[in-house]
Amino acid sequence: MELVAEPVILNYISEIKAGDQTALEKLIEDYRPFIMKTTVQFCKRMLEWGHDDELSISLMAFNSAVATYDPGRQTNFLSYCRVVIGNRLKDYVRQQVQHQNVVQLDDETLNTYFEGQAAREEYLNQVIEHERREELERYEEMLSLFSIGFEDLIAVSPKHQDYRETLFQVARKITQTDELWKILTHKKQLPLNELEKACGVKRKTLERGRKFIIACAVLLGNLDEFIHLGTYLKCT
Repeated sequence: MELVAEPVILNYISEIKAGDQTALEKLIEDYRPFIMKTTVQFCKRMLEWGHDDELSISLMAFNSAVATYDPGRQTNFLSYCRVVIGNRLKDYVRQQVQHQNVVQLDDETLNTYFEGQAAREEYLNQVIEHERREELERYEEMLSLFSIGFEDLIAVSPKHQDYRETLFQVARKITQTDELWKILTHKKQLPLNELEKACGVKRKTLERGRKFIIACAVLLGNLDEFIHLGTYLKCT
């Protein structure tokens, strides 16, 4: 499933803060895979909805993150969610360990960056910077499968807004159509004939914008992996 990009998330949050319960339910439902992935990465084991308490805690943490998120912080929403979920899970682990009287967790080690607002901001910035670097490396790796490098994108990036929007919508069509997406990802080819029919865009235009279309499609089709890079997409 394609995740919505940051500008759309912010619209959801505005509606939720205005009291739209339906928007909250829709956002939570769309981001259950993100919540699952974040929790599994923390717990380092497979989890199951309705069975593992950690998922319930993460779901409540996500809900809390939606309620407390401030767009004015200039912080990516999902990065903020990761921090909130991580904090709640660490608190849960600490409580479990203390309850069982096993080994006391070292609070100083566990909460080094979580004591005081300044430390929280510093930690969050470090997380974001680290995630951005990882995303860029992963994106570069994916594009290399199509023989596309970052230098190529700079060279072929459309200068005119209308042309850029046309190519972007073609990329979106690929991610929304299973057959087109399979051709792109399995054969590592742009399905020119199929796209010409499906989008009504001339073949020469598709060929000229090939690298840009592929780059956008790879990003759109993997927004759950490219949370930060996805914010640069001009979604309409």
